Amino acid sequence: MAAYYLWIKAFHVIAVIAWYAGLFYIFRLYVYHVQKRGEPSVTATLEVMERRLLRGIMMPAMVVSIGLGSWMVYLNPSLLQMPWMHMKLGAIALLLGYHGFASHTRKRFLAGDYFLSETACRWINEAPTVLLFFIVIGVIVRKP
Repeated sequence: MAAYYLWIKAFHVIAVIAWYAGLFYIFRLYVYHVQKRGEPSVTATLEVMERRLLRGIMMPAMVVSIGLGSWMVYLNPSLLQMPWMHMKLGAIALLLGYHGFASHTRKRFLAGDYFLSETACRWINEAPTVLLFFIVIGVIVRKP
């Protein structure tokens, strides 16, 4: 295995943390957006915050996370033979779907289509936490 593998892994973890920061926060912003939809100055501020979070933090962090994770698998293909990795990849697929849904939600909110209630946004906001439990426990508490 390459001598720089642990550096790749360290930066992968940093990128995942940055991505997760956005995943944890985006639907919280949508809760406020739905609450304040009749107040143009507040929604304008929230729209800027949502755009910056999605484009400036979440998207780059996601790309780096996936890129470095893929690089680690390339350097150590035996990872793909481990059941915990299959579970992790499945959870990542769900995270990618969540990220995409967050983008889709923003576009609809921008168009004035508040198709989600405040309560729905609160519940949806919990999905990354559930996936985080599966990913961390699967990676840390695994059979060698």
